[in-house]
Amino acid sequence: MTPAPTARDPERATLDKAAGENFPVAPFFLPRAWRTDLMAVYGFARLVDDIGDGDLAPGGADARLLGVPADRAEDRLALLDALEADLRRVFDGTPRHPLLRRLQPTVRRRSLTPGPFLGLIAANRQDQLVTRYETYDDLLAYCELSANPVGRLVLAVTGTSTPERIRRSDAICTALQIVEHLQDVKEDLGRDRIYLPAADMKRFHVQEADLAAPTANASVRALIAHEAERAHALLDEGAPLVGSVHGRLKLLLAGFVAGGRAALRAIAAADYDVLPGPPRPGKVQLLREAGLTLRGEG
Repeated sequence: MTPAPTARDPERATLDKAAGENFPVAPFFLPRAWRTDLMAVYGFARLVDDIGDGDLAPGGADARLLGVPADRAEDRLALLDALEADLRRVFDGTPRHPLLRRLQPTVRRRSLTPGPFLGLIAANRQDQLVTRYETYDDLLAYCELSANPVGRLVLAVTGTSTPERIRRSDAICTALQIVEHLQDVKEDLGRDRIYLPAADMKRFHVQEADLAAPTANASVRALIAHEAERAHALLDEGAPLVGSVHGRLKLLLAGFVAGGRAALRAIAAADYDVLPGPPRPGKVQLLREAGLTLRGEG
């Protein structure tokens, strides 16, 4: 989990979190204009997640910037409502929060629409109200809000959106979200959230108490392996997106796919025991997966 931003400069601290992400946000090899706009999109997405997870800077600076009264500065739903109102001002007015003021030129330059941004807000609202998912389809519907908008925004910023690319991107983003859920089972449980479908837990004879253990029993490992297989299939479905683009964007998208595959290999190498801590791939594994993905061999 990335550290909470400092009270002194919530905008700068939020953007600094990009270095701690699992996947590159705006790597150096991209054109400067793309990096600027991708970081603006990242700043918004990170702010939404920080509100939803209760990871805002101490002192209520973000609440004040969004116009939320001090007595509601810890009310996540109130903060998300205020953020949505500020997002509306990005498209028609002058936003209050500096991260949304940073986003406004990107929205205008790239002709972005409110839909993906509203999806991210909706996902974090859902996190306040829904802490368990009954079926895999329920989880996929959540990923449609929490993950897929990010890929769609990357395609929009780079001017490469087509219906087929969006479909492939959605598969990759959903897979990456599932991988993150598998890595963070223990952390999510600490927030009273479980992103493993209840129907699958029942099928593999896993109880919620099993997820709080120091290490995974055989049933938990079998469940994690099952969900990992699903994520791997989604990455395979989305991987042709990499071959559909060219140049530096191809490198970026290959990095996303490779990051997901490398993380899944790390989970498998841990014998699907994710409870002691998130299994993370090393740089050599990431580079290997990136090479295989670029060659279409992943």
